[in-house]
Amino acid sequence: MDIIRNRRSIRKYTNQAVSKETLHDLLEAGMCAPSAGNERPWHFIVVEERAQLEEIMKVHQYSRMLSEARLAIVVCADLATDKYPGNNFWIQDCSAATENILLAAQEKGLGTCWLGVYPVQVRVDGLKKILNLPENVVPVSAIAVGYPAESKKPMDRYDESRVHRDRW
Repeated sequence: MDIIRNRRSIRKYTNQAVSKETLHDLLEAGMCAPSAGNERPWHFIVVEERAQLEEIMKVHQYSRMLSEARLAIVVCADLATDKYPGNNFWIQDCSAATENILLAAQEKGLGTCWLGVYPVQVRVDGLKKILNLPENVVPVSAIAVGYPAESKKPMDRYDESRVHRDRW
């Protein structure tokens, strides 16, 4: 619970590099997420080139933290693997993978910020172009990753008024 409670969106980063081993662990965490029918529709694009991070900032208005982040992980769905056409379970699957990465990063002392991409079409189209994605691959989220240059206190987010027993 400490990792969950302490995970916060970090928007300021140091220049410290993220090791290949740590990056591997983050990607493995993403791949450990549950998925509908064990479909695992995800693909992960690691963006480390400063020029590409700058391009992403041009198409995603809330991604300014990429100017300091060491890298971004773009979580994509391969619609060609869709076992349940029309149900869009790939959105949930890739969101679960995104959250696993955020939690693994927190455990390793990294800071992250989840950047929503899908369903905002200008963001989807922009990332598809920047990353040269095939037609069947949809970027769902991007995650800014780096060592935090800011610290945020945990927030108590439990709200009993949002809990319902047996009915609304």
